Amino acid sequence: MASLTLTRLAELTGGKIISGEPEMMVVAYTFDSRQASAGSLFFALQGSRNGHDYVLDAWRRGAVAACVSEKVTGLPPGFGLIQVNDTLQALQQLAAKVLAESQLRVVGITGSIGKTSTKELTALMLSSRYRVLKSRGNYNNQIGLPMSILSLTKAHQIAVLEMGMSQPGEIKRLTEIAPPEVAVITRLAPVHLEFFKNLEAIAQAKKEILTGARSGASAVLNGDDPLIKEIAADFPQEKIIYFGQNNKYPIRAEGIDPQGWSGINFNLIYGQEKARVALPVLNEGLITNVLAAAGVAYYFGLGLNEILPSLQTWPVLAHRGQLLKLKGGIDIYDDSYNSNPAALQQVLKSLGRLPAGRKIAVLGDMLELGPTENQFHQEIGSRIPGYGWDYLVTVGPRARFIAEGARSHGLDPARVQSFNQAGETAVWLKSFLRSQDLVLVKGSRGLSLEAIVDYLKKEMET
Repeated sequence: MASLTLTRLAELTGGKIISGEPEMMVVAYTFDSRQASAGSLFFALQGSRNGHDYVLDAWRRGAVAACVSEKVTGLPPGFGLIQVNDTLQALQQLAAKVLAESQLRVVGITGSIGKTSTKELTALMLSSRYRVLKSRGNYNNQIGLPMSILSLTKAHQIAVLEMGMSQPGEIKRLTEIAPPEVAVITRLAPVHLEFFKNLEAIAQAKKEILTGARSGASAVLNGDDPLIKEIAADFPQEKIIYFGQNNKYPIRAEGIDPQGWSGINFNLIYGQEKARVALPVLNEGLITNVLAAAGVAYYFGLGLNEILPSLQTWPVLAHRGQLLKLKGGIDIYDDSYNSNPAALQQVLKSLGRLPAGRKIAVLGDMLELGPTENQFHQEIGSRIPGYGWDYLVTVGPRARFIAEGARSHGLDPARVQSFNQAGETAVWLKSFLRSQDLVLVKGSRGLSLEAIVDYLKKEMET
């Protein structure tokens, strides 16, 4: 964690000390008063809630200082206060300057699908040789990314940072805080179409990671995605490491062979090296994440033997492709964290070929798809019978169009159920499930479908 005096913090944020000992040392940072700890500084950010209303709570939990833009009363004598014009801007400015002074090498990762998994796997691979700072959880926005940077220590050598966006200009701002030495784009897909005209507009927004990279930067890009190659046309081609399945790419997957419940085997081509990999995952789409992470490792000079152990300790994240075993031999594939058409199609296809008693897809609304959202849902539904799913359970008003698409393409209407909320879905599922069932749970973040998984775990876990 970046330990700084109040004086230094005021200098870096462009603020003014209005109370507190100038040489007071701050050893941690937070924007959530509930996470304040001894010696921490609290950023009073303004959003749906005004952080200035929680400064006193932060002090009670151990904070010694706060960065504020409004007057705060009721604080004890000696509590440090730094006055700034804009607390979010101060946070971002602090992170940018701390990072610049650290001389950390930065890997920036973006994409419509696979950012967090790729970030985790990249950090795992690089940690075989380097001391790595990585974004916490899915801290990938204009608050989360600077907070992750402030976790750095003098020991860190590389920062692996996830860069997310829902509107144009957001990645540009993140690269201003942390200009990447290596810019990674995993895959483009129709997400956030509520804020973008089309997929091409999304591609242009993702391009901001390339234009915002530092001078002389390199890129690790999905060469199988034509839009990514298009937006990279004016990036120095000799600085690009492409990954995919084309035999011209230095990082590629060949001979992909799903092994049922055991995982997926494939040949990993890594420059001039090659290895047969037994990947302990069920979703074939995750191979793209492996290749992206391997491309970064290749850039940093790691040998194939250094990264292979990482592939056997796959970083399983809560609600992101987590396989759970319930009593009676019921398998729950918990992918409830989020959903979009491309990611959903891939997991339906991969899991649909697994041997199981009954295969039940529990699918929620896919949000932020714009005016053609119903069409996207119907299209997904139309594929479900062909992918081998026996039952469909939908959650939310938009997901009813998934049900409509499935019925119109041959799924027996008696095998389709639709609900409005996660709670009622969970109760129905408990009474419906039986031994050897495979259940996929996936929906957009706004539906909180993890509540279904949590309920079933509580009621039915072995």
